[in-house]
Amino acid sequence: MQCVFVQIRCEPGQAYNVADKIYERDIASELYSTSGDFDLLMKLYIEDAEDIGKYINTKLLDIPGISRSLTTLTFKAF
Repeated sequence: MQCVFVQIRCEPGQAYNVADKIYERDIASELYSTSGDFDLLMKLYIEDAEDIGKYINTKLLDIPGISRSLTTLTFKAF
């Protein structure tokens, strides 16, 4: 499994709606509201054989209210 973090910027007033949709899809291991440039921080695990970009595009980025995302891949844990 690949651990991936996705920061999500939402359209104004849409953060709670986007968070609800993410939870409905059951794709997040953890989901946080954040301050700064992005509104939400999501931690998820993706199967090693899965194409990460395609997974993010088909499972997350079609949710209405998302205006931008930033995906961070992780490597070995210390």
